[in-house]
Amino acid sequence: MWSVRQLVPAALVLAGVFACEPNHDPTQPALPRGSAMSVAAVGNQSSDPDPSGILATYSTSGALDLRNPFFQSLGTNGRSCASCHIIGNAMGLSADYARELFASSAGTDPLFSSVDGANCPTTPPGNNPDAHSLLLGNGLIRVGITEQRVTQYALSVVHDPYACAVHTDSTGTTVSVYRRPLPATNLGFLTTVMFDGRETVMPLNNPATFAANLRADLSHQAMDATLGHAQAAVAPTTAQVAGIVDFEMSLFSAQRADNAAGELNASGANGGPGNLAGQVFYPGINDPLGGDPTGAAFDPSAMTAFQQWLSLTNNGRQTPARQAIARGEQIFNTHALTITSVGGLNDALGLPSISGTCTTCHSAPNVGNHSLPLPLDIGTSHAIAYETDPHILAALQQLSTPDLPVYQVTCPSGTAFTSDPGKALLTGNCGDLNRIKGPILRGLAARAPYFHNGAAATLEQVVAFYNARFQMNLTAQQQSDLVAFLKSL
Repeated sequence: MWSVRQLVPAALVLAGVFACEPNHDPTQPALPRGSAMSVAAVGNQSSDPDPSGILATYSTSGALDLRNPFFQSLGTNGRSCASCHIIGNAMGLSADYARELFASSAGTDPLFSSVDGANCPTTPPGNNPDAHSLLLGNGLIRVGITEQRVTQYALSVVHDPYACAVHTDSTGTTVSVYRRPLPATNLGFLTTVMFDGRETVMPLNNPATFAANLRADLSHQAMDATLGHAQAAVAPTTAQVAGIVDFEMSLFSAQRADNAAGELNASGANGGPGNLAGQVFYPGINDPLGGDPTGAAFDPSAMTAFQQWLSLTNNGRQTPARQAIARGEQIFNTHALTITSVGGLNDALGLPSISGTCTTCHSAPNVGNHSLPLPLDIGTSHAIAYETDPHILAALQQLSTPDLPVYQVTCPSGTAFTSDPGKALLTGNCGDLNRIKGPILRGLAARAPYFHNGAAATLEQVVAFYNARFQMNLTAQQQSDLVAFLKSL
């Protein structure tokens, strides 16, 4: 068994007690533009307010080193990794932050570079919020993916609100999809790099090769991001790429405190990034499909950080809020749901209906992603105007889906309408249509909106979507408790 901390070289691991407040380090340079932090200087941890409390990011290297290449512009448009991966947003990017930055910079910050920070790559620079509406409204970055030359399907555009959904030239056909930046933290738990796995150049499914392959994948991703998002004229050096990966691999982000419940590692609870850094993980751990290499059976009680709070009594004014979080964790682990029409699961198993819980898919202990690669189609990319499945339609009606291009994808088995064909764009296979990975569920409160397309503005909408999608029949109190738990992660 390995803890994630064991994936970091031993020389980088901190000894001593995890601090609740950032250590002051006057030797650190000023925070770079775009870091979105509330502290003037950082040591091994930052603490930043978010809508439900305090988010903390902890580094096992002993310091959050702002001199790292992660914070340096290595391209031609002024961007760094930190342009889209904000420390105060759990190393992701919140739509609120994008809006504040657009207003303060009059749209001139490198985040809004037309290459992918605008709805279309042909957008001229300038203070035009309409041209950046998807980034400002839903925190979305445009991803142009060149379609496979040989596919099992035919793709056409039926809704093109920005007149740049598809571009064809001598290199092929490029399809524009719009996705949320994934957090550059908690990376030791990854089994897929990027939503569609396009940066998983080495497989992350074997404990024996996991650490080396993860570094290779993250190095590849850092190289591609510098050449693409930052529009670098030359590739970053080996040392720069290694520095970026070292920095990312040292980071753990999680909610540290809740406005109502207080510190999330108090009274027997194990919340916060310090506990997360010590979480045992390996590919296949707690796999519900029998893929755990140790032979261990799946345990649906995968989330355990707040189980001690279920029995709290006379714990002061914070007791009701702590009990709500614990009840929400119990709902996540045990409340029955019915899984239907999930591409990559129901069809793969040949089962039209599967009885499960939230942890059937969010199975990695205290992390919340799947511990083996398992891209799924739960319906979030489906075009609501064309949807016929009643459970998917009811779920989509709970969301605030942005106005995205809609593609008609015709396969031998039928026709689908989607805003993001997902993994199918990479493989050309109809069986991969709409399939994307489920991300790590930590630091959620700091990085709204949610889902790959930013369709859920709040965690309340996330819970409402799942309640309708998988026939959970949650009461109002149960939905509130589940939201309280998700905000505490």
